[in-house]
Parts: sequence; C-alpha cells; structure tokens
Amino acid sequence: MIIKQPDTQQTAKAERGHFPGVEVVASVNDRNLKYSFHDIIVESGSTYHVKRGYYSETVYCFEGSGEIEKVSDGSIHPIIPGTLFVIYRNQEHYIHARENMRLAIVYDPPLQDIPSLDEDDTNVPGTKKNIFVVGLNEFNIEKLQSINNADMYNFVKLLDVEDVLERDNYPLQDILDKGREQISDFNGTHDGIIYYIDFPVSTMIPIFGKEFGFKTASLESVLKCEHKYWSRYEQRNIIPEHVPLFQAFDPFDDNAIERIEIKYPFWVKPVKSFSSYLGFRINNKSDFILATSVIKKNIGRFADPFNYMLDMVQMPHGVAEVRGNYCIAEDIIGGRQCTQEGYCYEGMVEVYATIDSFREPYLPSFSSYQYPSILPPDVQKRMTVISKTIMEYLDYNNAPFNIEYFWDMETNRIWLLEINPRISESHCDLFEKVDGSSSHQVAVELALGIKPSPQKGNGEYNCAAKFFVRSFEDAMVTRVPSAEEIQHIEEELVPGSIIKIKAIEGKRLSEMMDQDSYSYNTAIVFVGADSKKHLDEKYRLIQDHLHFSFSP
Repeated sequence: MIIKQPDTQQTAKAERGHFPGVEVVASVNDRNLKYSFHDIIVESGSTYHVKRGYYSETVYCFEGSGEIEKVSDGSIHPIIPGTLFVIYRNQEHYIHARENMRLAIVYDPPLQDIPSLDEDDTNVPGTKKNIFVVGLNEFNIEKLQSINNADMYNFVKLLDVEDVLERDNYPLQDILDKGREQISDFNGTHDGIIYYIDFPVSTMIPIFGKEFGFKTASLESVLKCEHKYWSRYEQRNIIPEHVPLFQAFDPFDDNAIERIEIKYPFWVKPVKSFSSYLGFRINNKSDFILATSVIKKNIGRFADPFNYMLDMVQMPHGVAEVRGNYCIAEDIIGGRQCTQEGYCYEGMVEVYATIDSFREPYLPSFSSYQYPSILPPDVQKRMTVISKTIMEYLDYNNAPFNIEYFWDMETNRIWLLEINPRISESHCDLFEKVDGSSSHQVAVELALGIKPSPQKGNGEYNCAAKFFVRSFEDAMVTRVPSAEEIQHIEEELVPGSIIKIKAIEGKRLSEMMDQDSYSYNTAIVFVGADSKKHLDEKYRLIQDHLHFSFSP
C-alpha cells in the first residue's frame, strides 16, 4: 500500500514552472505502475495550456468551474463538478478556470516527475526515449521520422544489417552476444526495442526483452507463429475451417513422397521460410524430387539457427519432432490475397489495416502490395475476427503482427496463409503515404508500453503501392539505373516515389539472396496516388525510365 500526503515541495516545483496558477496538492507516481495520479488546483482566472505528445490524460472535476478548449477545432466545453473527460495523445488544449477548480488527473503512461506538467512534454528535458532498432538503415530512419512525436525518441541502431540479413549462415550465439554487448554498453536508458526483419531477428527480440526488461512478446508465442507446422497445428485447434490440409515431412527421407497423404497438386516449403523462399508447387512426383533436391542443399541456412531457438522452449507433443530441417506440405489454397496488420496490447488484439497482395499471372511471385484494400468490408471484418481469435489463442502479447489471407470468391471461404510476428517493412511507406505515419509508430508505442494510436487518412495520397520489378529468367546484370536516373524519377518525373534497386551490376540474378523459386526481384518501387488507376499509370511511367540491361 502507498499512502501519499500533500507535498509542499512538489507544490513549490509546480509554482516555479510554466503554470504559476497551478497548485499540485498531491500525486502518486510509482515506476511500478502504468499510470500516475495527480490532484491539482487551477486557480481562478488561470489558463492551463497543455500540448501532450506522449501522454493521454483522464480528468475529473471535484470543485469549481471552467471550460476546456480543444485547439484542433476550437470547440469549447464547460467543466463543472462531476465533469469527466479524456484527452488523448497529440491533442493540444487549454483549461480555463472561472473559479478555483480542483482536478484529479490520471496520466498514461506515468509522468516521470512533477515538473513534467510542462506545457509541451516534447520539450521536457529527460523525456526523450531511447528505442533500439535492429538493423536500422537509411530507409527505416526516414520512416521512423514520419511517426507522431518522432522528436521525442532517440533511435539507436542495434546490430548492423549485415549481421541479421542475407547471410550465408547465422551464428546466433555470436549475433546475440554482439547485441547484448551493444545494449549493455549503451550510455542511456533502455526504453524499448523494435524490429521489422523476419527470422532470426523476430526470435532474438524476446530474448533481449527477457534479459534487459524490454516490452516484447514471449519467445514461445513468436515461435508458434514462425514455425509453419507448429502454427498450423495451433490454428487447427481454434479455427479449423480456415486451415488447409497440411502435413510435415522430412525432405531427407527418400520415401517422403510415399508418406504424404495430400493429393496433387500441393505446396511444399520449409517449416521456417519467408517470401516463398524454397517454396514449390508440386504437381507430380518428378516435381517433388526436383524440389526436395533444391531444398536439401539450402535448408540448413535457416534450419540450424532455427533449431537453436526451438531448443529454448517446450514444444507440444506431436510438434516437438518437427525440427527446423523439416518441411510442410499443404493443400493448394487461393483467391484474392491480402494482409492484415495488427497488434496485441495487454491481452487486447486490434487490427488497424488491410493491404491487398497481387501476384504475377500464374505464379506465386508478388507483383505489388496496395493500400487500402478494395476487398468487400464484410470480408475484411470476417478476417479481423479470425485474426483476433488466433492471436488471443496463441497468447501473443505486447507486440505487432501481420497475417496473410486468401479469400476464395467462388466459395466465399477465407483461408489463413501465415502469421508474421512483426510489422511489415513492405507496408510502412504505404501507411505513411495514405495515413501520414508509418506503422513503425505502432511498434514504437508498443515497445514503450503505450496503447498504439495509428493514424487514418492523414497522408498526402488516397492510395499507395509497393511494386516489384521482376525478371523471370536468370541472366547476367550488365547495367542498372544510375543514381542520377533514380533521383530524376523520384524528384521530377514522379515526385514522392521511392525506388530501391536490388539487382547488382556484374552479378547473375541467381546470385541474389532470399528470392522466391520462380522469379528475381530486380527493384522495388513505392508510389502514392489519388486513385488506383493513377497508381498504375505512375508505375508504368517509372518502369519506362528504369533502364536495366542483361546478358543471357
């Protein structure tokens, strides 16, 4: 039990601040709590100006009268004894006192100290939060600067991109030790950690969270999403009608094809994979033999570090024997594809966006991601119910996620494809263009223990897309667009576009890492527009000015 008596020292601090007419009668501010409570008096004739970037506040009037003025729309609302109101983050307002007005205020998250009753908490010394970002690069720095109150955060790079992405092997013990050393040596507070990279980063975050006190999901819940067979196993228990037939198999077993009970055609992929890497459509036994020969040569790249993580948790009976070197066979599912982005906060699951995923004709390779979705609202609502059901069941908490779906228009059936325990780096610029803030905002607020407040419709464009420039045959890259050509497109031809060249001059396309099994991604293009039609027009214009050269 904590008992607080009126504190004259605290009162004196407030009186010497920006509000000579505000007296702090008493306050409770304990770092073990998720809020702070303050009893204040706003003196007659005084005005209390607040521009809260970081906090939300719930206010109750006990005595006196006055009014609250909302700056965004100029609306004014009376305050009398018994008035209760909530002021959300990013809402600037004035409280005017006609007579001495006594208010009880609850701040979420807690104010660090009484002097933080400053009129603009973004400028209070010591309130800047240190957020570790795994593999931080220039693109993501730009996206992080778009989020609300970005100037309140200090984004600290944790590990280099080369440590955690596109490696021939992943010595996880060494990578984890390097990350631990960087966190320990950092001269400042450890306020949060975020990420947007798939395995192994997604599974490293819970380990750092447990060791350094970061707010993260548990390793077990993350692995229930990452391990494709374990994930299907759990999905079948709670949403069986949205799960295709599936079966685990050992690609090193010479008799594996005889043990698979799923009829042709079916899809195979390792239990740890992403972006269709080492994924193959199997139409007959010859396809299976060819696919497994490729898988066996490459599966160890992720299987060995994945097994390292699996050894840290207790897997259920029926799943434990399916190690990282196993594969999963699944019945073919299809239809209109999309992804839902959401988060889990203190046991509550929310979905805040649906993004359409378009594929190349007759291939599993993506051609574009487009936001917002044009799927029927009732279909999106049904997907949201599924997302909430499965994420609650997995006990995944205090972290973002995205879930990929198919909607079969002929049968009106929804299929869950896979769950990714992270925000999608591919979507963050789309959110910035349409909503005015990258989805990094959700990750940052969750990392700080704050209920996320993603924006809607505050961006420059009505819709946005990420397009994939692809080649469907292997070749030597003899020319890629120059930096000057890219700059001309981004700044003059299609302002606001972002172009990232993936192909490397002087190398074969097949030497690029983490490609799907059916094409090569030579570049990606982000673009925004006022309509879907204009999106396509802008992309075609950009394509016409992206000059690649290849030799067979």
